[in-house]
Amino acid sequence: MAYYRQVGAVPRTRHTQHREDGRLLREELMGEEGLSSDSSLLYHRGVPSALVASEPWELPDQTRTPNHPLRPRHLRLHDLFPDGGACPVTGRRLVLANADVRIGYVVTGTDPSPYYRDAVGDECVYVEAGSGTVETVFGTVPYRPGDYVLVPRATTHRWCPAEPSRLYAIEGSGHIAPPRRYLSRYGQLLEHAPYCERDLHGPGEPLLVEGEDVEVLVKHRTSAGLVGTAMTYATHPFDVVGWDGCLYPYTFNVEDYMPITGKVHQPPPVHQVFEGERFVVCHFLPRKVDYHPLSIPVPYYHSNVDSDEVMFYVGGDYEARKGSGIGLGSISLHPGGFAHGPQPSAIEASLGVQEFEESAVMVDTFAPLELGEAALACEDPAYPWIWAADSRPSVGS
Repeated sequence: MAYYRQVGAVPRTRHTQHREDGRLLREELMGEEGLSSDSSLLYHRGVPSALVASEPWELPDQTRTPNHPLRPRHLRLHDLFPDGGACPVTGRRLVLANADVRIGYVVTGTDPSPYYRDAVGDECVYVEAGSGTVETVFGTVPYRPGDYVLVPRATTHRWCPAEPSRLYAIEGSGHIAPPRRYLSRYGQLLEHAPYCERDLHGPGEPLLVEGEDVEVLVKHRTSAGLVGTAMTYATHPFDVVGWDGCLYPYTFNVEDYMPITGKVHQPPPVHQVFEGERFVVCHFLPRKVDYHPLSIPVPYYHSNVDSDEVMFYVGGDYEARKGSGIGLGSISLHPGGFAHGPQPSAIEASLGVQEFEESAVMVDTFAPLELGEAALACEDPAYPWIWAADSRPSVGS
């Protein structure tokens, strides 16, 4: 996280006595990288390690199928939840995954999720539609359409939708943060960054909840892979009266992102929002486009030789994909080893265009992605061949 916050009551000096009505509070240090990186200090009324039960919890289907034979893929995520109403956590369906990142999708109802903790890595959840709050051990974070909700690894939280919500979950196996090239050596977002600290919204006050024997679903790792455990605590995890530090959940809305444009077509890294460990998150937004008199606004064909590229189309009209069958709610997967780009007919059609009205979340990974059960359930089998169909001369030409 780029900056320090203090919420609620904390002592003047860290690691010293802190009391509420004479009762000594319990201090918890929550920190990354062996407590040698970003951290926060939380002050609990109860004992945060007071476990009374631990039982297996069966994760949602984590089956993965290799992308073999190698093909580009088109997935229609809006076909996955015809009736909606799924749990924001246990109802997520796995779309794409590798050892570094898992991409899931869910259409929720309005019931809160169970209390949940991802002990595998940070979660970056894009809100395609809907609103509500995420209750966390740090406090409450409201969410709305266009938000990225960043939840640090091992943060106890639950989703509380105020209305049905479409959530696109990017789950890391490590940490997710603003790109290092946007940051000063001390962590401040620099002037050339497309957003700043004012645009990151964390909890404003503690969320104090009383309770006993509270169950928390925990996703974690073993040598055999991802597993789940239901851990029950003697007191409620949301018993924190105050905290301070640089590690906490926050939201960032794409309305606050300032797109970077140029005289000719700009490469995808200029649209980057976050970076994870061996993957990046970018967002293509409405913007003015290239102003060279001979510019071609849609992308050139490209082979991103080190990456698989995932585009989730969430708004507007994506110029480069006209005629491909891709629309709102679509995902395109263009794997490493495959040159991809616009539909041939879209190139001429883009000439002279001065702005694009499009919104799409892009995830580039540095290891091959495999198909989750949800991808197999919503794939468009005609997609791999669309460039050939659009390239053949018409009869009589």
